[in-house]
Amino acid sequence: MREYTHFGQVANFKTNSDLPLEKFVMALNANLKKSIVIKKAEEVDEDFHSRYNCKEKTYRYIINNSSTGSAIYRYLEYHIPQKLDIEKMKEAIKYFEGTHDFKGFKASGTSSKSSIRTIYKAELKQDGDRIIIELTGNGFLYNMVRIISGTLVDVGLREN
Repeated sequence: MREYTHFGQVANFKTNSDLPLEKFVMALNANLKKSIVIKKAEEVDEDFHSRYNCKEKTYRYIINNSSTGSAIYRYLEYHIPQKLDIEKMKEAIKYFEGTHDFKGFKASGTSSKSSIRTIYKAELKQDGDRIIIELTGNGFLYNMVRIISGTLVDVGLREN
């Protein structure tokens, strides 16, 4: 069975609650949608920010490359029924590693001051009919991984 979850997501909030820390997980889970599960709660420094203090982020983009797609995972993966050249895509993804100006890979209206980002690791794996694109970096622009994935699909669709 394949897992399509986000691991290690970190969020933070300030509260004046008197609720003991060990009760936060149960209290939050009782009030959240079933698609969100809190696994751990801990107290952090007042100046901690889950977005700006992280050292790296990993995004996973999944492409279903079967002829029919999946009803169950329809909203969790992108369906491309045309046969993709995986080897070409694996070759192309390596060009994204390193520090580059990714301004050509951001959505219009992105408010980031700089479009320079560092990708530490760029991988493309195949699991049956699924193609998994994983990028680990110091940060990502709005829709950057989606646009990179679309670019890799274009590479995979090209004829020699």
